[in-house]
Amino acid sequence: MGSKVEYVESSHIYATNYVRNSKAIGVLWGIFTICYAIIVVVAFVTPEWIGDTLESEYPGRFGLWARCYFHSSSGGGEDCQGSLDDLSTVSSPAFRAATVFVGLAVILALLAICAMLLFFFFQSTTVFHVCAWIQVSSAVCLIVGVVTYPAGWDASEVRRTCGTSAGRYELGECGLRWAYLLGVIGCLDAVILAALAFILATRHVRLQVEPGYTANGSLYKGEVNGGFVGDAQSVGGSRKSLNLHPVLLMPQPHHPGGETDRFSEFSNRTGRSKSSAYRAEYASSIQNFQL
Repeated sequence: MGSKVEYVESSHIYATNYVRNSKAIGVLWGIFTICYAIIVVVAFVTPEWIGDTLESEYPGRFGLWARCYFHSSSGGGEDCQGSLDDLSTVSSPAFRAATVFVGLAVILALLAICAMLLFFFFQSTTVFHVCAWIQVSSAVCLIVGVVTYPAGWDASEVRRTCGTSAGRYELGECGLRWAYLLGVIGCLDAVILAALAFILATRHVRLQVEPGYTANGSLYKGEVNGGFVGDAQSVGGSRKSLNLHPVLLMPQPHHPGGETDRFSEFSNRTGRSKSSAYRAEYASSIQNFQL
């Protein structure tokens, strides 16, 4: 038996493709959510937000809550100061505020990863909404921390390395390091992830129900009269029928006496049947039987 090709509606195919694509995008969203958490954690713990340049007299590097100075007289070692346990050891109030806000961004980023476990218990729409609002809050906290941090560049510890020209939002002789740029990238990442989560939550569609077939493989219910089926319909459900009726050609039987079957004498054309579609002269020796 040959294989039967089944045709479905185009809307069903589009819905199937949309669901598959949305699942793939959801997986990518989850992966980049984990990457975002790694970014903010690294930016939070690394003292590489600003640092000295070739023009700096006293080499050093600064983070949110830690600062490290390089002492050439002590064998090339670093002296790092500052602790999360005691925020009073942080250089300036602006640095302390930035530390608090970025720390909240880290906690919310980790909370968004934990919230993804809710996919096993609740509908995906609800979970995407929850994660989206968490990521929005994390993005706001991280943006506030990144914007507040330059306000502390006028601290005495910073001006020791960056020179007297350093001030609020003025680096002086220092330069931005990779951790600060990583924080800026994290802000953009959080905003994009939150927007994507809202899109996945609001544009979620269900897969349409498969079309039901009858016992004979047809999409129609009950019996279908083949004489009323158009070209765009199919009785068998496998392909479009051309509404052609098969015809069997059979030769007329010959009798031993040389006589053949003929029409009755009463079936000849009369004067009243001149407009008849039948013409005796076009009679064929082949009889057509429609199946």
